[in-house]
Amino acid sequence: MLDIDVRKGGFLNSFTPLLGTMGGVLTASLVVQYLPAPTRLIYTVLLGVFVLQVLAVLAMKETVSRKPGALASMVPEFKLPRSARASVAIAAPVMFAVWALNGLYGALGPAITRTLVHSSSAVWGGMPLFIVAGFAGLAVVTQRSAGTRTMMLISIGTLIVGVVITLLSIASGSGGTLSAVGFFAGSAISGFGFGSGFQGGIRLVVPQVEPHERAGILSFLYVVCYVGLGVPAVIAGVLVVHGGGLVRTSLEYGITVIVLALAALAGLVRSSRRSHRGPAVQQAAPLAEAVPVAQASKG
Repeated sequence: MLDIDVRKGGFLNSFTPLLGTMGGVLTASLVVQYLPAPTRLIYTVLLGVFVLQVLAVLAMKETVSRKPGALASMVPEFKLPRSARASVAIAAPVMFAVWALNGLYGALGPAITRTLVHSSSAVWGGMPLFIVAGFAGLAVVTQRSAGTRTMMLISIGTLIVGVVITLLSIASGSGGTLSAVGFFAGSAISGFGFGSGFQGGIRLVVPQVEPHERAGILSFLYVVCYVGLGVPAVIAGVLVVHGGGLVRTSLEYGITVIVLALAALAGLVRSSRRSHRGPAVQQAAPLAEAVPVAQASKG
């Protein structure tokens, strides 16, 4: 997509995975709730989608010339160039935090929703992640032209506010309309912070490296995101069963996300003060806009 059109390809790589998350969680929820054999049917649907995608890719015009080394190019490459270390120190806590938040809604969201709305509906269970992904996509669309520092500040601010609202709603009691509304409102605000933080983090780091280092640094950042998505969610699941239960685990999880966001804010402020001496924080460059900033969400 980037080879065909740099600007449009970069935007679509940012937006479509979030759109896919929205469509995927809603479709899966409807299938589970209303159709037979959901654990088999949903994978049959996905298989059909993949077949159509394979046919579409085969029909596309090749953008590069063939050359030896296809297998070697599949070996993972991770790099943290010296020029990007200051930026990574700021971006990594935000990127870890926003993906940990995504893991929270994916792992505990259905149980929290069941407690607040008193419904076992799979559609209600999928709604928190649907809202988070939807508002993350909205952030990508509305902040395409925003500066990197502005985007990171918006991400940190909305992330903290959204999580605080979510935690207050969870801690307020066993349910009720006000708690449920607050939970979904907090999810929407947090989702906006998710989209801003992920896109802003990539934009903050990528302009600091040379073109031949780009794949390695992106791989490094994607690993940060995957670890943030997976490890805290697994720990939360263990704590729900063997620790303090759903509410206490959700509160501890949310507080951890807030602490990470505050750590990133401190780094951003320090970097801004010394920006005249180095390029740790800079406005979004055209090159950064071409980076597939949400590609990792396909994982």
